[in-house]
Amino acid sequence: MKSRLRVIFWLISLCMLGINGFQAYWLYTTYQLNTAQFARTAHEALLAVVQRQQLAAAQILLQPAATGSRYGHVALPIRQLDAADRSQLQQLWQAGSQRPVGALAARRHDDSVAQAFLQLLLRHAGTPTLNLSQLAEAYQTELRQRQAETAFLFDTLATATNQRAQQVAAPMGYPVQTPAVALPHLPGVAVRASFQPPVPYLLRQMGGLLAGSVGLLVLTTACFGLMLSTILRQKKLSEIREDFINNMTHELKTPIATVSAAVEALQHFGALQNPQRAKAYLAISQQELTRLSGLVEHVLHMAVAEREPLRLTPETVQPAELVAELVQQHQLTSAKPVHFDVDVAATAVHCDRLHLRNVISNLIDNAIKYSREQVTIRIQGQPEPSGWRLTVADDGIGIPASYQPAVFDRFFRVPTGNLHPVKGFGLGLYYVRQVVERHGGHLHLQSEQGRGSTFSLWLP
Repeated sequence: MKSRLRVIFWLISLCMLGINGFQAYWLYTTYQLNTAQFARTAHEALLAVVQRQQLAAAQILLQPAATGSRYGHVALPIRQLDAADRSQLQQLWQAGSQRPVGALAARRHDDSVAQAFLQLLLRHAGTPTLNLSQLAEAYQTELRQRQAETAFLFDTLATATNQRAQQVAAPMGYPVQTPAVALPHLPGVAVRASFQPPVPYLLRQMGGLLAGSVGLLVLTTACFGLMLSTILRQKKLSEIREDFINNMTHELKTPIATVSAAVEALQHFGALQNPQRAKAYLAISQQELTRLSGLVEHVLHMAVAEREPLRLTPETVQPAELVAELVQQHQLTSAKPVHFDVDVAATAVHCDRLHLRNVISNLIDNAIKYSREQVTIRIQGQPEPSGWRLTVADDGIGIPASYQPAVFDRFFRVPTGNLHPVKGFGLGLYYVRQVVERHGGHLHLQSEQGRGSTFSLWLP
């Protein structure tokens, strides 16, 4: 059974590990994809802002020179052109006059010529400047429109002619970067944006997936935990059932065997001819049958109590009188020497007399059963500001710490293998707990193996 449970436990653990691992990998991959998507969106936004600023500069340049000038004629204040620029300008004029045949081809040709001409104008339209604050404000607006707004920094990078910007490490705390975007009106200068982790953007993109994944993981883990708990509980119940059956068998065999022996003696060994011997055998049989009936009644009583709560009949009780009666009774019936040290205050308690008597009797009976050749039992009862406390302590064999949390469970007995030196069904302390809790009190155990146990109950 233990090996099967171990296999089930490891299979469940591996299954949970696999599910959680795949789910974590999927979430990480989705996170990487969304981060890359954010970087692309940020790059596209930066390109759009730079292009808009370029167009704005071109519109300023292409204003008519005078109010009365003809449409299409503009005056451009540019620097003196060198030989290379003159050659490029001459090529643009020639290209503009040689339009290809076909509307689509002509449009593409005009666009490329206009773009090249605009670049030439921007390079020579006075002294170029870069306003980073204005660019950052426009960039932030663009990011907001694209629902990708987050904290960022601008970097300006120097680039060689016709070469890409040099790779520069990202600022601390800004791991996401856009590719460098060249500024057409500032040859050799590029701008780059660096971002903090885009948590708001990622939460908007992954919020539903993340919540669903976490919920699924929690639900799956809870289901596996519940299943494992159910398996362990069933195993415990199976062990308790087997132990109860063994205890019941041993408890019932003794009176049955005794009665059988007495009947056999009466039938076959002439005990009927001896009235005194016959009377002794009948007394033994009656005693064992009474004990057997008591065992059956006890089990049936606990079964009924399990289905229905205990019915209490509260009345004013003197615990000192109950303890005195029980001490005298156990001194007469105990099979081993018992010394009682009793200190119970003469205080009245409002409770069920019969059940309280049974509780105290069970605690004394347990102290005698689980002791050595002789036992000393200390019984103390004292009133408290909010109730009444009774303590029953012994110097017996004690209870191992690992079993103490379960001693009040139904049918539980400290395992002793196949040996049953102490008779019982494991119902005594369960009954004690039921009665105390039904009165609204609580029960506490303090025990050390080899040094005895102390049971303390409190009643309101």
